[in-house]
Amino acid sequence: MILVDSHCHFDLLDREQENNDPENIIARAKQADVQYFLNVCVDLATVNPVLSVAEQYQCVYASVGVHPNHHEDFTREQLLQLASHQKVIAIGETGLDYYRSTGQNDWQQEQFRLHIDIAKQLHKPLIIHTREAQLDTIEIMKEQNASDIGGVMHCFTENWEMAKAALDLGFYISISGIVTFKNAKIVQEVAKKIPLDRLLIETDSPYLAPEPMRGKPNEPAYVRHTAEFLATLRQVPLEEIAEHTTHNFFNLFKGAKRSHV
Repeated sequence: MILVDSHCHFDLLDREQENNDPENIIARAKQADVQYFLNVCVDLATVNPVLSVAEQYQCVYASVGVHPNHHEDFTREQLLQLASHQKVIAIGETGLDYYRSTGQNDWQQEQFRLHIDIAKQLHKPLIIHTREAQLDTIEIMKEQNASDIGGVMHCFTENWEMAKAALDLGFYISISGIVTFKNAKIVQEVAKKIPLDRLLIETDSPYLAPEPMRGKPNEPAYVRHTAEFLATLRQVPLEEIAEHTTHNFFNLFKGAKRSHV
């Protein structure tokens, strides 16, 4: 059985902790059948560590982008050059987050459009973060023809109406450890309805550790707990969740090669 952590942050895990270097993190993950990893960038100031892990380990891939809450000045040329790296298989994370926005909605929307444009130019799918910005997120995705390149709505916490709108645009939906939380009823209902051929799983480590690891720093190995919960929730074998989510990862992220297990 092979599992994939489709969204994690190796560079944000506490390197000061014993055995928390990428080699040990990957080793623990592989013991839990997690064999591939997408190491996601949140700003260009820290892009080098993200790319470094991907360069060092064949099973790790990278993205390049600026998170909507990281108000960072950058140029189109900078983003385009970095995103052209051979181990970069996605653009993002990008999107809209009005929950923590401090009057920067216009900047977020402008940068979201730029990311979509670059994704289409490089033929690399999008990793979209959205929080309390449902209408604007879908509107910009439609306006910019994001369906031409596709991507994933990562760590999805919105309702089924938004999930359906994203699915109709050809996007995948990624479920994180939040689905295991007792009060996450909306996410659980969405997770039941997502077609298996559009489902991805992730940790978003070091955040949002799933039950029974909740409260601890999250790491890629724990994506197995999310897969197990989804199997129970959907009343299917764990192997079926693993098979579909792994296939979906490689189907979406064409730059990833399934040959380094």
